[in-house]
Amino acid sequence: MADSNDDFAPPMFGFRFHVAFVREPISARGGGSGASGDEPLCHGAFSEVTGLEATMEARAIKEGGANYGAHQRAGQVSFATVVLKRGMTRERDLWNWWGLFSGAGGSDGAVRANGAFAHRLTVRITLLDIDGTPRLQWRLERAMPVKFKAADFNGRATDVGIEEIHLAHEGLFFEAV
Repeated sequence: MADSNDDFAPPMFGFRFHVAFVREPISARGGGSGASGDEPLCHGAFSEVTGLEATMEARAIKEGGANYGAHQRAGQVSFATVVLKRGMTRERDLWNWWGLFSGAGGSDGAVRANGAFAHRLTVRITLLDIDGTPRLQWRLERAMPVKFKAADFNGRATDVGIEEIHLAHEGLFFEAV
């Protein structure tokens, strides 16, 4: 993936979410925020983000002699698939990243099982206000693409290049901007 240091200059009209894909250094893996030493890989602007949710399973503990009800304890947390919709990037890096996981999207665009190793990435999703000031930011840890949908071809439309990219991840964090 290409190193992209130039600003994408958001917000463009209708694109209120700036999304940055970074690879954290090995020392930052395992629960740290990894803000220092991140290796920026690519970024883009998206008009819609869904699936920023976490669900905790409540575990009922029944106690003998306590007939009023079971005790509720915190259980395992699961995360929804995050969907980035109607996006724009200057690079083809998201397609190449998808290709490493799926076996598709090589330099020639062929679909094949190539067995390549692909890094899971940290994804930072920043909500921008109308003048481009960051307001809210979420971080997805160890994200990987699970679905990629290109925009439909229409010569009269002004569709953008990425219709949807779905990301499975292992952690959702709300960060200070």
